[in-house]
Amino acid sequence: MPEFNPDYGYTLEQLLNIVPPPEPKDFAAFWQARYRRAMHTNPQPQLSPSDSCHPDFNCYDVSYSSTDAWNISGWVLTPKHSPITCGVIVGHGYGGREGPDFDLPIPGAAFLFPCFRGLARSRSQLVSDNPSYHVLHNIDKPDSYILGGCVDDLWLGVSALLDLFPATAGHVAYLGISFGGGIGAMALPWERRIQRAHLNVPSFGNQPLRLQLPTRGSAAAVQNYQKVHGNVLATLQYYDAAIAARRVTIPVHVAAALIDPVVAPPGQFSIYNALPESKKLFVLDQGHMDYVGQAEQKIQLLSELQKFFSLL
Repeated sequence: MPEFNPDYGYTLEQLLNIVPPPEPKDFAAFWQARYRRAMHTNPQPQLSPSDSCHPDFNCYDVSYSSTDAWNISGWVLTPKHSPITCGVIVGHGYGGREGPDFDLPIPGAAFLFPCFRGLARSRSQLVSDNPSYHVLHNIDKPDSYILGGCVDDLWLGVSALLDLFPATAGHVAYLGISFGGGIGAMALPWERRIQRAHLNVPSFGNQPLRLQLPTRGSAAAVQNYQKVHGNVLATLQYYDAAIAARRVTIPVHVAAALIDPVVAPPGQFSIYNALPESKKLFVLDQGHMDYVGQAEQKIQLLSELQKFFSLL
C-alpha cells in the first residue's frame, strides 16, 4: 500500500458531489481550432499481417499518420465469423500496451488499438516513454503539450478506422482506460464521428485537485514540476478531462474507483459528475491495484458494457 490513504477520505456520496473546475473562456475555441487542424492530416492507414493470432479474429499490425508528422502504430482486429457492423477504438493506460485485447464484448466490431505518440509501438527519440517525463513534454506550451497530440492521435484513429472500414460510419465507439480514459474525455466533445464511449478509471480530471492530492501516478511528476516552475495551470486548464466532459453529447459509461493510488478517485468522479445526463456509472472497489473481488467485478463490468454497446 502507498504511504497515503488512497481513498483520500472521500465517501461515495462525497465523490458524487465533487464539482469540476470552471472552464476557461476560450476553452471551446482552443479545442475546435485544434480539431480543425488535425482534420487536415490524411492518416493513410496501412495494414499488415500480425504475429498475434486468435480463433475469433483476424489480426493485423496497423500504422497511420497523425499531426506533427507522427507515425502511430498499433493493432487491428476484425471478426472471423461475422460481418463488420461497427468500429471500436481502444485507448491504453500510461504503461502502453503489448498487444490487442481479445475479451471486449462488442460483437461484429473492427477494433483499432492505437499506441499514442511516444508510447509502446509509437515510441520515438523525441519524447520519453516514461510516464513521469512523457506527461511533462511541452507542458509549458499549451498549443504543443503532448496530451493534445495524443488527442490528435485518437481523432486521426477515427479517420483511419473509417478509411479502412467505411461501413462502420455511424457506429463507432471509444473505450479508454486511465491515461486513455482522460484522453478520450478530452477528445469526445469535438468528435462527432463517435457514438458511444466507455472511460475506465480516467485520468486528467479536475487538474487543480490533481495538483494537490498525493499520488504514485504521473500527477506526482506534474506536482514536482509545479513546485519548481509554477503556473502549470496556464496549460492544464485546457487539458482538464472534467472540464471537457461537460461538453460531451453522447452516452458515456464510466467505471470509477473508490480507492486508487495512481489516479485519485476525486478526479475520476469529477469527470463522471461533469457528464450530461446520458451516462452510466460502474463503481469499482479499487483501481490500479489488485484486490479481492477484482475478477468478479470485471465480469460484471463486461456484462454492463455488452448491454451498453449493444445500442451502438
